[in-house]
Amino acid sequence: MSRVLLIEDDPAVREGVALALRRQGHDVAAAATGEEGLERLRSFRPDIVVLDLMLPGMTGLEVCRTVRNLDQTLPIIMATARGDEVDIVVGLEAGADDYVVKPVLARVLDARIRAVLRRAAGAAPGAEGLPKIHTYGELAVDRAGLTVALHGEPIALAPSELRLLLTLTASPGQVFSRQQLLEAVWEHDYHGDARLVDACVKRLRTKMSEPPRAPRYIHTVRGFGYRFAAP
Repeated sequence: MSRVLLIEDDPAVREGVALALRRQGHDVAAAATGEEGLERLRSFRPDIVVLDLMLPGMTGLEVCRTVRNLDQTLPIIMATARGDEVDIVVGLEAGADDYVVKPVLARVLDARIRAVLRRAAGAAPGAEGLPKIHTYGELAVDRAGLTVALHGEPIALAPSELRLLLTLTASPGQVFSRQQLLEAVWEHDYHGDARLVDACVKRLRTKMSEPPRAPRYIHTVRGFGYRFAAP
């Protein structure tokens, strides 16, 4: 059973989603505001946060950034009724692992929650036969312990960031399309949203102290996707 913290302003949506998720086997704590959600975060200790973008008072984006400052690895799914591209990109860059546009079916949200939690617990596909700990210059990737260190210092990565790095480093030099990464990392087996990949790469590069104009490890292949360049 996973522990889900649901932060949703609309009482009807909040109660309906909470009930549906409980029926799917989740333990759910619900909050109506960002401030209440952060209080519940400390006492409830969730496995994942489902966060509405539009909240009164403290906005969903502010809550997302606060959660990320408190815990870099806690999975966050952003839920929004707005399809505005800028809002979605800003939310993903603030640290969300995935997003859904409301209204969303309970089974769809349940599937996204389970997929994100699998990313938090499992290794990357295609890694069989690789050393458990591999070094790439100053970057050390522990595929068994699911940890990453740069210059000997650990880097706290969100589930999507970790799985993206594990996927890329499983095949250094191989070019992955955005769709391939969506399927491998986010388990989106349809024509998914490339903004998930681009925002995650941007966050990962920042945490790895990659120069924006000349990244050392994660290279962009224009018009196609990304590849990992082992020094």
